Amino acid sequence: MVPNELTITVVGLGYVGLPTALALHHSGFKINGIDISKDVINDLNKGKIPFVDQGIDLKIPVESNRWNVSNDFSSTIPDSDVVLITVPTPVSDDKEPDLQYVNSACRSVLESVDLDSMTIVTLESTVYPGVTRRIMNEICNDLGILENENLHFSYSPERISPGDPTKSVDSVARIIGSDSKQVGEFLAEIYSTITSAGASYVGSIEVAESSKLIENVQRDIDIAFINELSIILPKIGVDVEQVLSAASTKWNFHRHTPGIGVGGHCIPVDPYYYISLTKELGLESKLSKSAREINEKMPSHSFMKLMTIIESMDIKVKRALVLGFSYKPETGDVRETPIEEFTHLLHQSNIMPVVCDPYLEGHDCPEWVEFTNNISELDDFDIVILATAHDKFIKLDWKELLHTSKYPVIFDGRRALDKDNLEKMGWKYFGIGHP
Repeated sequence: MVPNELTITVVGLGYVGLPTALALHHSGFKINGIDISKDVINDLNKGKIPFVDQGIDLKIPVESNRWNVSNDFSSTIPDSDVVLITVPTPVSDDKEPDLQYVNSACRSVLESVDLDSMTIVTLESTVYPGVTRRIMNEICNDLGILENENLHFSYSPERISPGDPTKSVDSVARIIGSDSKQVGEFLAEIYSTITSAGASYVGSIEVAESSKLIENVQRDIDIAFINELSIILPKIGVDVEQVLSAASTKWNFHRHTPGIGVGGHCIPVDPYYYISLTKELGLESKLSKSAREINEKMPSHSFMKLMTIIESMDIKVKRALVLGFSYKPETGDVRETPIEEFTHLLHQSNIMPVVCDPYLEGHDCPEWVEFTNNISELDDFDIVILATAHDKFIKLDWKELLHTSKYPVIFDGRRALDKDNLEKMGWKYFGIGHP
């Protein structure tokens, strides 16, 4: 395989697609990028990254003859040897898989593909087993593409973690599922050029689909157990963090940290794809459903704990400084952020959420919050809430902030702060899982 002889098109230039496209370009491939958002394409053509992710350093090759981005499928897909589809797979309001973006992207690709030359179409978006094959076959039937030896389908799930440089495109292992071992190994060779962790063909499309799904379902279950402990143990006067520290001394204990809630494009979403699969099979996943119920209740549980603290201290809180709004540290990603519900509950209780997040702009937050991305601008708030453990917040001058806050009360919604140090300064510290 000679990289500069292959053209790869990446459909969907978000947190997954854009880093993947740039990594492949760096490896020598000719890259076409497609996104339906005109704003995204305009930003990229100006050399601007359309999102904030502190975990990786992205640079747009605006003057490269191997780099082209547009909204146009018809001018790029026919010349593509490999097409990677990295579009969102959210859930609907009733928690059912929403496959509209996958359906639309796959249809646009297959309508434009050149059937006289070999093309590999690879879905990277999270789906449940059987979806890739079903969608591709249905669209092919609609278009009259019944059999074609030049068109191959495969699945390779994205596994990156936005904001975490240790789990970016260049450091996570890739797996490929395909009905053709030859195609799977060919794709493994391509992916191996961009990651130090390697890439491997694992078998059928359904094997790869299942693998991605259970990775995130298992994580959701693990987090749910820790969140449940953070609710139960304080009732007997036990700090969950002390328990987790003690348990972590055992070699096979896998530690998670309790928090306001679980966000992002994977953990709060993927379990519902698994649950949907079990429904199709006439079965039920009681474990994953229970885990989702626990994790989804954490914003309201955190809010109720905070209100109990406020009432016990007999203080009048009108404005609460909420540090962070993105769902995880060092990123501006607000997809499924639990802080949205948490701040809404504050607002409904006549407490103005004053949100500070250095990775966001005002339009990223709902209308019920007062927003700033510069904490030095704030001088009127009653208590402090750590909602996202951005490194900038962990390293704040907490002594100085103590003089700004009306009450010396801090609620650590991520158990990320040094309790003993804060209390020495004069803060009254409370946190998730703290008695």
